[in-house]
Amino acid sequence: MEITPLSPQVAGPLEEFFRRVPESDHNSFAEDVLVPGLVQIWLQDTRGSRAVAVEDAQVLGYVAVLPLVGWSSHVGSLRVVVDPASRGRGVGRALARHGLLASLELGLTKTVVEVVVDAVPAIGMFEGLGFEPEALLRDHVRDKTGALRDLVVLAHLVEGTWSGMATAGLEDALVGEAPD
Repeated sequence: MEITPLSPQVAGPLEEFFRRVPESDHNSFAEDVLVPGLVQIWLQDTRGSRAVAVEDAQVLGYVAVLPLVGWSSHVGSLRVVVDPASRGRGVGRALARHGLLASLELGLTKTVVEVVVDAVPAIGMFEGLGFEPEALLRDHVRDKTGALRDLVVLAHLVEGTWSGMATAGLEDALVGEAPD
């Protein structure tokens, strides 16, 4: 598996990935990913960072770090979605790590991710990468059946976590190498 930045070469496989991902996972994207031409718009957007996990020319997962605006411009929203057939193989963890590095490269000091509260494996994965629960939003998400679900917001204070890990000599535990 290789994680590669969004490019025209992976646009087609990414669109196929979006069609394969169950509709219940579409809340994890910031936009309606089935809108024709959306990936082409993303290719022109240089504000954030988007990448895909690719294996044998097939997209296994997607990650985006999208900087917020105004008084929250130091914060990035992390989006990670993995093809259900590839879950449990470390794809999500690798994409989340990539997103944290992208946060540093974008100059962000805080990265947040929103996860439905019953997605226990995903929450555990993010906590293992240094994210901490910051907010619980009750009945914040309405699923396709109309049922309301709670949402947890997890935050990663990028620079503080990296500094602490570097001081303890543990930065390799997060990505395998220290950031510049």
